[in-house]
Amino acid sequence: MVELRRYNRVPVAVPVEFSEKGKEARERGKSKDLSIGGMFIETVRPLAFRAELVVYLALPGQSASFALPGVVRWTGAGGMGIQFGLLGARETHAITEATKEA
Repeated sequence: MVELRRYNRVPVAVPVEFSEKGKEARERGKSKDLSIGGMFIETVRPLAFRAELVVYLALPGQSASFALPGVVRWTGAGGMGIQFGLLGARETHAITEATKEA
C-alpha cells in the first residue's frame, strides 16, 4: 500500500472529545496516532466523510488542552482519520513535541 500522508504519524494514545463544527454536543474517543497533519480517532460514532469538526484533547507534557480544527478524510468500523486545519504556533509546537517523544 502506498503511503499518501505528508507527515509520518506516531502512536499517541490520549482521550479526546470531538464535535461537528457548529454543534455543541461532544462525542468521546481516543487518539491512536498523531502527526502535525492529522490523527486517527478510535470511536464508535465517527462523523461522516468530509465533516468539519473540532477535536478537544490534552497532550502529554502540556498544561492546557487544545481545540483543533479538522475535517474527516476517511471513516471505518473503528473510527475516523482526521486532517487538521490551520493550527496556531502553540498547537503546532505541542504536536511537534508530542510526536518527537513517541
